[in-house]
Order: sequence, then C-alpha cells, then structure tokens
Amino acid sequence: MRIKEIIVVEGKDDTTAIKRAVDADTIETNGSAISKETLIKIQHAQDKRGVIVFTDPDYPGRRIRAIIEDHVPGVKHAFLSKEKTIAKNGKGLGIEHAKDEDIRRAIESVYTPKSEGDVVPSVPVEVLVAGKLIGHPNSKERRTKLGELLKIGYTNGKQLQKRLSIFQISRQQLDEAILQLDMEEK
Repeated sequence: MRIKEIIVVEGKDDTTAIKRAVDADTIETNGSAISKETLIKIQHAQDKRGVIVFTDPDYPGRRIRAIIEDHVPGVKHAFLSKEKTIAKNGKGLGIEHAKDEDIRRAIESVYTPKSEGDVVPSVPVEVLVAGKLIGHPNSKERRTKLGELLKIGYTNGKQLQKRLSIFQISRQQLDEAILQLDMEEK
C-alpha cells in the first residue's frame, strides 16, 4: 500500500514501524516539544501532499496532535488504541509496538492512494553538485539556506535528494532557489 500523504510520527522507532507496514514517507517530531522548524515542515508537507498525524495514544501523543492541529489545519489523524500499542513485555506503549496489520488498518481509514502522477522525478546528483549543494566548501551553508527557502528543513548531502522528492520540489523550483542563493552570495 503506497501512501500519498506524509505521516507525522514521534520518533525513529515509529518511522521504522510505519515503513514496515506501508510504503510511506514520515516526519518525526522527536518528542512532544515540537520545534517551529518542524511545524513549518509539516505545514509545507500538508500544502504539497497532505499529512496524516499518527502519534502514540498517550498524553504526549495527544499533546503533539493538538499542537499540529492548531498550527496546520486540515491534517488527517490515524489512531490506534492503547491495547494495540502495548509492548510485548508490557513495559512500553507506542506505535512502534503495534502489529503491521493494525498500523495498516489505522492508515487505510484516512489515506489517499498514491498514483504514478504524484511522483516528481528525483533531481540528478550532477545538478546538486553544479548548484554547490554537495561537494563544495560552502555546501552545508547553502543547504541550510536552501532548506529555509524551500521550507524543507536542513538536510545533509546524502539526504538532500530524498528530501526534495518527499516534498515534491520540482527541478524548476530547485533551479530558482539555487539562483537566489547565487544572487545572495554576490
């Protein structure tokens, strides 16, 4: 099952569980103290592809949902009960402990199937090198500014191609952002 929306989860273990159950991209909040940058990234994801919030059924998970709902109207919500998210040893609670079929059922209730027309071709590495986004002494600084311009957040050189694809940044949008970076450096 391919998911068009980007799924917002709390952490890396949740991302692992989601990717084990479905074909989807995720944004991790890294806990209940959601940064302004993460909220901007979630808003951008909502504008580009839509967002499904899928957090743990506990107080921090509900808090994350409320913060996102306040800042990013229109997001979808997938839920699992506490009973379906308890660790096998009984000492943990979270999406990362849920069975794949339970995760799929929760997402199926709210997702939009992804079609081939939704896929933006990945940007060739040569374009990233020519844009001084990788392999250049100022690449890190340029990627930081690029992340702000395109509202995709900072990414290292290895992650850049994937992040551009996740947020469906077109070649034209990237070229315009690179041109703006070049003009700012002059």
